[in-house]
Amino acid sequence: MPTVPSSSAQAAREALAGRLKEIRRDAGITGGDLAVRCGWHKAKSSRIENAKTAPSDADIKAWCTACGAEDQAADLIAANRAVESMYVQWRRLHRKETLRQIQQSRVPLYERTKLFRVYSSALVPGFLQTEGYVTAVLESAAWLRDLPDNIPEAVAARLARARVLREGDHRFVMLLEETVLRYQMGNDEVMAAQLGHLLSVMSLPSVSLGVIPSKGRRPIWAVETFNVYDDEQVGVELLTADVTVTAPGEVRDYLKTFTELQKRAVYGAKARSLITSAIEALA
Repeated sequence: MPTVPSSSAQAAREALAGRLKEIRRDAGITGGDLAVRCGWHKAKSSRIENAKTAPSDADIKAWCTACGAEDQAADLIAANRAVESMYVQWRRLHRKETLRQIQQSRVPLYERTKLFRVYSSALVPGFLQTEGYVTAVLESAAWLRDLPDNIPEAVAARLARARVLREGDHRFVMLLEETVLRYQMGNDEVMAAQLGHLLSVMSLPSVSLGVIPSKGRRPIWAVETFNVYDDEQVGVELLTADVTVTAPGEVRDYLKTFTELQKRAVYGAKARSLITSAIEALA
């Protein structure tokens, strides 16, 4: 797994490495002693403890046995497998699937989720995107990743999965930075239609849409765009990777951050005013 300091996957990997180091220290042995007991070079112990090398299931089992902590091996192996599945490189993903397939692959997750919490710092959330806006977004994605994709098919797939807004027992709490209203995807006509669509979906009973004003904005941290599915899973889209967070502690951190962002957002008439202002600026 590549090192991406901003990703929760890397943080989880470092946490696992730290736990292995604690187990060794609790056993009262050095990295060299551990290497001898496990039958590998002492440099390997160091690389694992410093999250430079991801351990295999066999490595973790040998580590715990050498430290007399066999009872912890199963949980650590499960955590290690979760880390590996959290981080999927976009280019690797696209070698296996088209943009259309990627849009469709998320449908089961969307259908089973009851409460969606969405924070966006750059783009209008996929659920709320119009055809023109989706087209501009996916064309950018195809350009970035050198994908000879059928854009119209991918656009149709993304628009189709947005049916969850109006079907089933789903609720959506969405927060947009005001800058999202100003970042232009497509031409003026596309952006005007997209912003007008935001005004219309605000009336849906299943949707709560808040806008975080730029003026007087006090940042919490460098918060990336993220989606929370119920209280169980967080999806984070980075430039080069898709990160899935399932560790309860990390999910709680995202929920805590979302709650704070909610306090900074405006709703109803104030949110409509910001959206209308962005439309007027296009003219």
